Amino acid sequence: MNDRRKSDRPVVVTKPSNKAGEAAAERVERRGLAKGKTPRQNTDRALDRANVQSALGRIRQGAVKDKRQRFTSLMHHIYNLSMLREAYYGLKRDAAPGVDGETWREYGEDRESNLEELSARLRRGAYRAKPVRRVYIAKPDGRMRPLGVTALEDKIVQRATVEVMNAIYERDFLGFSYGFRPGKGQHNALDALYVGILTKKVNWVLDGDISAFFDGIDHEWLVKFIEHRIADQRVVRLIRKWLNAGVLEEGRWKSSEEGTPQGGSASPLMANIFLHYVFDLWVHQWRKTKARGDVIVVRYADDFVVGFQHRSDAERLHKDLGGDSPSSS
Repeated sequence: MNDRRKSDRPVVVTKPSNKAGEAAAERVERRGLAKGKTPRQNTDRALDRANVQSALGRIRQGAVKDKRQRFTSLMHHIYNLSMLREAYYGLKRDAAPGVDGETWREYGEDRESNLEELSARLRRGAYRAKPVRRVYIAKPDGRMRPLGVTALEDKIVQRATVEVMNAIYERDFLGFSYGFRPGKGQHNALDALYVGILTKKVNWVLDGDISAFFDGIDHEWLVKFIEHRIADQRVVRLIRKWLNAGVLEEGRWKSSEEGTPQGGSASPLMANIFLHYVFDLWVHQWRKTKARGDVIVVRYADDFVVGFQHRSDAERLHKDLGGDSPSSS
């Protein structure tokens, strides 16, 4: 914990909003045809997008209208062919294959038949999640970071599920959460931190990092948190399938009793849901009821920064988080 000094404002790169208005959408639609695509293909994609956005819009309305509503019927949105097609086209074309060995292009050679069959399995509950292929990449400090490479159909289903769940949780998540959210990123988090330090009385800063967070998420608590909003047990079972699919490492399968593999489409949302209930709601209530002075919070995934007007508030939060007594420097 250090005495915080004002710094120059970081450079912020602004990207087009995912919620652009009709005018922006019209500009996109009026571009020339993509190479190799027929007018019919472009029309089908436009219809898929319209169908998906209409469905997501209805879910958003329900989420905004009642913050305590538990959604009982969501699965049909996930196995909808328009949703699955949009999920497929949203994947990275050149991503490494998972344990199935199937690439995006190979799957696309018989895309409609494959997606229809996938939709049918989801509808009748016959879909089975495949193990995640574990690989390691080097971190700047020389340590190895584990990543999970998900099978292609699991990526499709996860992406579709995340779209549906985001329609709910983007109405619930607090404003100081920036990691892995639509329209938010590192630059937004840095900008929020700068503005908070500039406009509030911040003299002390607590910089936190949850050690091995993604590997240590408790599955049962995660499911309990999800069930605060999602009562459709078909969706809950779907999420459990991914959590319990295990990991394939060097040809050997390992069970995964806790944690969510980094690299999957669903993992970032699962992490944000967990931290929303474990950290965000708690620290938001803490600063309203226990702080004596100004307190700002910025969280990006499992990293967070909390700024304080008073050292006593900083020490108290540090203690409440389970930390040792801080020293000044």
